[in-house]
Amino acid sequence: VQLQASGGGSVQPGDSLRLSCAASRFSLYAIAWFRQAPGKEREGVSCISTSGDSTSYLESAKGRFTISRDNAKNTVYLQINSLKSEDTAVYYCAARKFWCNSRFQLYEYWGQGTQVTVSS
Repeated sequence: VQLQASGGGSVQPGDSLRLSCAASRFSLYAIAWFRQAPGKEREGVSCISTSGDSTSYLESAKGRFTISRDNAKNTVYLQINSLKSEDTAVYYCAARKFWCNSRFQLYEYWGQGTQVTVSS
């Protein structure tokens, strides 16, 4: 499975971004977004099940982040609203068969990452 993340950029606090993750194969895979800030561990931000019926979010992401998937386009989106400086990180999408998991070590496939920088 090949993953291509895009949509990052440099924005101001309070702005919004929509990240995209395009996958070469899609239907059997749960897709997650992780992020890693300089000097910090990689953390799971959100995940969506194969059908899209089940989603999960990092506690600090609830209410501002929305994950969705378009199976016809083999793409998962992460809408981020009200961006904060602490959201600055490289965002990665990752895939694993069937089920979401918060542990990044359990994901088999990774995209290359897209940088999100939030600064005034």
